[in-house]
Amino acid sequence: MTIQNRPAFTTEEVARAQTYKARDYPSNVDPRIESLVREMISGFADKWTVVILDTLWDEGTLRFSDLARHVTGISQKMLTQTLRRMERDGLVVRKTYACVPPKVEYSLSPLGLTLGAAFCNVWIWAIENHDAVAAARTTFDGDE
Repeated sequence: MTIQNRPAFTTEEVARAQTYKARDYPSNVDPRIESLVREMISGFADKWTVVILDTLWDEGTLRFSDLARHVTGISQKMLTQTLRRMERDGLVVRKTYACVPPKVEYSLSPLGLTLGAAFCNVWIWAIENHDAVAAARTTFDGDE
């Protein structure tokens, strides 16, 4: 993901994020939203969802076998399971062609693209904070 793909935030959105107080959570959150967020985060927390999301973001539409080549180290079973979960959550579109041999393509849905943009902010954070994280790790590792 590149910085150029970062969504623009309004002044109002930035101000709201800066004034949000952790102590207000979850009393001001709809329990259905909280449940969805927790489910989604636990799904994204696995290694493969983020890698597949990033790969489809960078490469666009890919056939299953091409996706498997790009996502090194993933088993066919895990790729299938992860893609099915992502499709169920509305993040991936699966298109099947009636031909021999069967052809299946995967791409990010509009919803998946918005999540990709959100993950782009994690990349930006990593770029901006890499040195600070490395220094913290060095300090921590030296104290052991």
